[in-house]
Amino acid sequence: MSYIVHAEEVKETLLFKSGEEGYSNYRIPSLISTGEGSLLAFCEARKENRSDSGNIDLVVKRSEDNGRSWSELSVVWDAGDDTAGNPCPVIDERTGRIVMLMCWNLGTDHGKDLHAGTSKGTRHVFQTHSDDDGLTWSEAKEITSTVKNPSWWWYATGPGIGIQIKKGPHKGRLVIPANYTEQGSFGAHTLYSDDGGDTWTISSLIKPTVNESQVVELSDGRLMMNMRTQGFPDTKRPYTGYRSISFSSDGGETWSDPVFDDELGDPICQASIIRYDDTRILFSNPSPPVSLKRGPREQMTIHLSRDNGKTWSSKLLVYEGPSAYSSLARLPDGKVGLFYEKNKDIAFAKIPIKLIR
Repeated sequence: MSYIVHAEEVKETLLFKSGEEGYSNYRIPSLISTGEGSLLAFCEARKENRSDSGNIDLVVKRSEDNGRSWSELSVVWDAGDDTAGNPCPVIDERTGRIVMLMCWNLGTDHGKDLHAGTSKGTRHVFQTHSDDDGLTWSEAKEITSTVKNPSWWWYATGPGIGIQIKKGPHKGRLVIPANYTEQGSFGAHTLYSDDGGDTWTISSLIKPTVNESQVVELSDGRLMMNMRTQGFPDTKRPYTGYRSISFSSDGGETWSDPVFDDELGDPICQASIIRYDDTRILFSNPSPPVSLKRGPREQMTIHLSRDNGKTWSSKLLVYEGPSAYSSLARLPDGKVGLFYEKNKDIAFAKIPIKLIR
């Protein structure tokens, strides 16, 4: 397995710098490449501090030249003093529409209370869309009652991106990865739509001890969920230091029990996975040495698989220092875009695929 530090060929831009453009901090990156050839970089813009709660807006920057230059920040959703976030966009290639699911909660409710069911309110799910390549967005529409079970306390779409199925009987289906917390358990699932996002259906549940999730279509038409492992000592599935994966053979409607991927370490953090082409899948996350305890979030790494994620034959170390959430995209020019939390900012790195093949 190759392990390369090759920073001189990686072009990087500090895209969202904490303390600038009207916000204290930026977190939770999401990157997509549109059918028109634009790049959209979404994130949570946190007004007051780095906390997961409080006044948080969902914002975006656009690039029309493969990430060489970027627009000024624009706001997709301002929920006032409350929390708007967990961007999870997907492109319907049949229409060009960009559909984005996202979440809301009271700004006064903290994450630990939302996870424990002791908050004043609960998490709600909303949807917006753009028909002009991400320049403008529709008014946020609530869809909580159709995508969230009443017993769930915490709820999150992604964070990251959704996919549109490319082949097989469910070709054209939109699939959004999501996760939830209920009494005594973390779990994940997908939401799927066969009508361009007008209606959504909840899949079977993947549990226990899995959390933030991303989904990829394999070359044989199956889907694979790659998930943060949120194990506890008193569960039947304790944390091992590795990512969790699950498979669907029916377009994301039902899922296998989660198993550990013994090649992909997990410092208990969100990660990204995409299909680059017919033969290659890319995965990114912070990759310190595997530990049975929660490891440090550092060493942002891109891994490559040529066999549908069975093995990961190559990897590229992009940044050795503190790094956390990330989002991958294939750029219009064929390079790899990595939008990732670097120190306390969010950077965009443009990487030749040759470095990780």
